[in-house]
Amino acid sequence: WITFVLEPQVLGEARLGYEEVLNPDSIAPHMGVDESGKGDFFGPLVIAAAYVDEAIAKDLKAMNVRDSKTITTDKAMQDLARKIRSRLGDRFTVVAIGPSAYNRLYDQMGSVNRILAWGHAKAIENLLEKVPGCPRALSDQFGPEQQIQRALQQKGRKIKLEQRHRAESDVAVAAASILARSAFLSAMEKLGQAHGVTLPKGASDKVRAAAAELVQKKGGVVFLETAKCHFKTTDDVLGPLGKTRKSEGLPPAPEKKVYVPRRSAR
Repeated sequence: WITFVLEPQVLGEARLGYEEVLNPDSIAPHMGVDESGKGDFFGPLVIAAAYVDEAIAKDLKAMNVRDSKTITTDKAMQDLARKIRSRLGDRFTVVAIGPSAYNRLYDQMGSVNRILAWGHAKAIENLLEKVPGCPRALSDQFGPEQQIQRALQQKGRKIKLEQRHRAESDVAVAAASILARSAFLSAMEKLGQAHGVTLPKGASDKVRAAAAELVQKKGGVVFLETAKCHFKTTDDVLGPLGKTRKSEGLPPAPEKKVYVPRRSAR
């Protein structure tokens, strides 16, 4: 009744149940790429890529694979990630950039988008080793496509790249988002165990409190191994403790870009 009566009356067209007809690319062979940890002070930046064809896409949809941001508990995330890994077999890849490597890359590149482009390119290349015939890669929009294209090596440059907003609606990108978040959660747990603390996600007051406790125990240099040092959170934590980036051996804060409007030609 919803599919054939209510939906056509409300929308003026039938969509529910017709996704494959309206968007055949969604089940055509391609890989989805997505990341996790970009907005989290603690932990790694993780990029995952997942390959689907028609059969895999239908099976993932039947599992209710969706954007990882709509999954509300870590347990549900890990359970679904296990099912995805089982269905994909070897047709996925995960690139985890730990805090130490992330901070080195940021020092060299000076831009989160450049690190993302490098990570996306690495994930694409790694998956092409496993599925060399994959014709297309889709990811969420985060910067110019040329950034990824430049980062790809010779083999990866043959693949068609596509970025679009809300790409997580694509089942391959959704699967990649869940695999990336699952790897991020596992890495956060191991990192917390290594330092004897529970590391909260995000960049909230709770995160700042945990960061301050960590600094008091081990000094600010611990951020090089646990956190993304370019975050403003670094200064927010060190300041009240009477410490600075320089005193703790941390890289300087990123320079703020000042917008200077162009003068119009007269």
